[in-house]
Amino acid sequence: MEFNLNFSTIPLRRKIAHYLEDIETPVGRAVNLFILALILLSSAIFVAQTYPIPDSVRTIIDTIDRLIGVIFVTEYLIRLWCAEEKLKFFFSPFALVDLIAILPFILRLTNIQFIRIFRWFRLLRLIRFINLKIYFLRISSEDGVIFARILFTLFTIIFIYSGFIYQVEHRVNAEAFGTFLDAFYFSVVTMTTVGFGDVTPVSEGGRLLTVLMILTGIALIPWQLGDLIKQLLKTANQVEKSCSGCGLPFHDKDAQFCKICGTKLEKTNW
Repeated sequence: MEFNLNFSTIPLRRKIAHYLEDIETPVGRAVNLFILALILLSSAIFVAQTYPIPDSVRTIIDTIDRLIGVIFVTEYLIRLWCAEEKLKFFFSPFALVDLIAILPFILRLTNIQFIRIFRWFRLLRLIRFINLKIYFLRISSEDGVIFARILFTLFTIIFIYSGFIYQVEHRVNAEAFGTFLDAFYFSVVTMTTVGFGDVTPVSEGGRLLTVLMILTGIALIPWQLGDLIKQLLKTANQVEKSCSGCGLPFHDKDAQFCKICGTKLEKTNW
């Protein structure tokens, strides 16, 4: 009751800003889950638009996509309004990703075809919600969190590259890049440096993207897996001993105090 009373006195702008970032309260979770669902739905729409579908269905999904675009623009403006330091917010990584993601909707009337490529950046907005996904998947161990972030990072990068290569190659090489699945297959075999060679880009932009995919795969995958191996080695040197203060279940063998809350650990025969 005291929390509700104090929270009710917070100005509306700060209250909205809190709910846009919060994943602990029911309202905050509902807001963030709604935005998360819209991002996933818009990504699914982008994939569906690469396939031959009836005009009536395409009209419906185009309308839904425009509505989602309106919501994303509104959300961006609300976040800008809530920010205490507008300039700092504008140049923050999350805000820049949000801005790039809504550019195709804002510039829809310009008829600049290449601007459509930026719509694939919408999936990058999922980075904002990675803690929410970890919360709902009940991932509590450090190994689990790192593993979830590795999978999320790899999927996001592959998905975005697939969108890029599809947008660039489909118009000039529709036989090889007919659908999003073709582009996704090409991205996976390229970034893993398997390179079967059965699908190849023909445009200069497509070849440049292929080079970037290979470089990303060489740099990203070993780096991410290296983090996971480090964490596994670190965990191997820990023992199961619950902290009476915060409940942290694992500690180093020679630890005398909890690394989270500082509570003195009981002596045991480790």
